[in-house]
Amino acid sequence: MVFSSLTFLFYFLPITLILYFLARSRSQKNLVLLIASIFFYAWGEPFYVFLIILSTVNDYVFSNLVQKSRDRRMACSIRSEGISEKDLKKEVSLLSESDKAAWRLEKTWFILSLIINLGLLGIFKYTDFMIANINSLFNCNLSMTNLPLPIGISFYTFQTMSYSIDVYTGKVRAQKNFLTLATYVALFPQLIAGPIVRYQTIEQELEKRNSSLIGVADGLRRFIIGLAKKVLIANQMGLITDTILIPGAIPDNTAVLWLAMLAYTFQIYFDFSGYSDMAIGLGRVFGFHFLENFNYPYTAVSITDFWRKWHISLGTWFRDYVYIPLGGNKKNQYRNIAIVWGLTGLWHGASWNYVLWGMYYGILLIGEKLLKNKGNLPRVIRRGSTFLAVVIGWTIFRLEDMTDLKKAFYGLTHYQPISLQDFLIEYDKILFALPMLVVAVFAAMPWAERLKKWKWAQKTGGQVLYDIYLMMLLALIIQSLVGSGFNPFIYFRF
Repeated sequence: MVFSSLTFLFYFLPITLILYFLARSRSQKNLVLLIASIFFYAWGEPFYVFLIILSTVNDYVFSNLVQKSRDRRMACSIRSEGISEKDLKKEVSLLSESDKAAWRLEKTWFILSLIINLGLLGIFKYTDFMIANINSLFNCNLSMTNLPLPIGISFYTFQTMSYSIDVYTGKVRAQKNFLTLATYVALFPQLIAGPIVRYQTIEQELEKRNSSLIGVADGLRRFIIGLAKKVLIANQMGLITDTILIPGAIPDNTAVLWLAMLAYTFQIYFDFSGYSDMAIGLGRVFGFHFLENFNYPYTAVSITDFWRKWHISLGTWFRDYVYIPLGGNKKNQYRNIAIVWGLTGLWHGASWNYVLWGMYYGILLIGEKLLKNKGNLPRVIRRGSTFLAVVIGWTIFRLEDMTDLKKAFYGLTHYQPISLQDFLIEYDKILFALPMLVVAVFAAMPWAERLKKWKWAQKTGGQVLYDIYLMMLLALIIQSLVGSGFNPFIYFRF
């Protein structure tokens, strides 16, 4: 099920809201959310619900084993040797032999948890990629598994792994209530395409949260904005992109290719940030406060700045759980960047274009570290060059076939003209969508945030006008959805 569907808007969401607010206790509300989340996921992939359940059971069992062992070990060590808990966390050498054995067992349980999570991800996402490359390299004829990719598996795998890692490192305590942990893992607003929510972010709200009319209203406003991004802008940009970038038939006209890549640049932004807005808004409706996932990335003045603003939850995940443990900026910085971006590329998909995309950004980020004088350039040049680099990156990201990618890059860099008459004849289906490209450019800028700071907008009259505007947007959205087909989000396949 997708947010941008009439089934979700007129059936699933209203029924879930009614049942949620009829529930009295927090455990009852969590149960409503858990059942709704499982139904939400099973609507599209009923068979793969077992993967989410298996992942949840895995993290619940092993994390509690780790927590119980640590509690027992710490209590014994503090009581018998007078060692502080803080020192025990930092210095394994301070442990007694029996405690060292317990610590090694905790590490074993933690590693087993990671192996199961990564194993499930690897089996379903990367097996056929590995088989195809083995067949190509060694002239083998191994059969493909042709396993369908479970929707959102990369997102919920990283989310559950962050919980296990934080329990193991002592940042959070293991959740003893299985219902509470299952609600965290399967929470439908962000289950399919993020943001990747850390357990510590909503730990308190899972147990105790306030649901108010103000929170519901604010959440629904945010949801409508995200829905508008997806339906009114991203889908129109997708029409341009899909009409031009046909697999195996990539055009060689320079202007047409640049048009397609600009459209895709805005399509993926409004598609993904729209989903994040809807997820954050729905979370607010149910009393949760998810962290922001986007911060106007196309206003970035460097690639480093871009990745602080784009898919923030994934960037901070790799920073905290891979980059810093490898040594961060202090030890082998360039190697660490290369590893992180190789993994980031693979996280997005089992295809060589994603690996190239990760390497591309790894090289750019290392280059920025080496060329520290870029900050002396005028801001407009830094912003323009960054945006151009991002558009090139999305070209690699969009075209999975290497032949198509080569042809696209040749067309982008070697001028091949097309007459206006030929363009109007060949691409007449996208003409009505072209004005939305101008809208997309303005909507990707922080005008709305600046508008909110105006004094008149903060008054009651300004809020009423804003709500009327949102109702008009919602009417346009519903009109667009009536009669339209299935329109999944781009990041569903990751």
